[in-house]
Amino acid sequence: MSPLHDPSEIWPTVLWIVRHGESAGNIAREAALAARRLSTGIDIRDVDVPLSPRGEQQAAALGHWFRAQPPDEQPTMLLTSPYERAHRTATILVSAAGFDHVPIWIDERLREKEFGVLDGLTGDGIVARQPEQATLRRFLGKFYHRPPGGESWTDVILRLRTLIDTISHEYPGERLLIVAHSVVVLCFRYILEHMTESELLALDQGEEVANGSLTTYVLDPQQGRRGALVLKGFNFVPEWEPRTSTT
Repeated sequence: MSPLHDPSEIWPTVLWIVRHGESAGNIAREAALAARRLSTGIDIRDVDVPLSPRGEQQAAALGHWFRAQPPDEQPTMLLTSPYERAHRTATILVSAAGFDHVPIWIDERLREKEFGVLDGLTGDGIVARQPEQATLRRFLGKFYHRPPGGESWTDVILRLRTLIDTISHEYPGERLLIVAHSVVVLCFRYILEHMTESELLALDQGEEVANGSLTTYVLDPQQGRRGALVLKGFNFVPEWEPRTSTT
């Protein structure tokens, strides 16, 4: 907790939520979709899927962006998903930013949505290999459908609600950076902005959460009874491509 924390506050002063950099799984999925294959072909646990070289560059770009911000606008705490691609993004970011003083805490509630029997399958693969689940998914919708061994979006939202309770107790007054996954980013928005199911699904369909992107909330103490986190930016991706000299 910040030594300057006002005990009447319950929120961080700033909350950044980062989607991890591009992973080997992202590349495999795009290739599988393009080739109309049934699965991504990834043969390791989802938790162990690493960043791609591009993903490592995206993580470093985030770090350089944070390093360029004024000291009083930089993170003081960092929470990350335990998944390799998220944790690696966090460590590269911290190193590139020079944030030796910022601790990295792992919180399993930030993990990727668990897909259970659908893990690694494309849309065509779900229809071909799990036809009953494909039917249920169409009927229930992705918000409520829970595949065997996996989670629905509402399950992710439930665990994030407990994390937000922890944040309000443990990190008021901090500038908190979170590194996680695309569904987690969207579910944070659902909770913090009091969205409906249809609003969340429209957001999901309208704009993909980019790898290495920042979603930013800033505390407005005038909102509600004890202040509220207000969205200030969504899906901002710092430039990471190396610049070519014009001289």
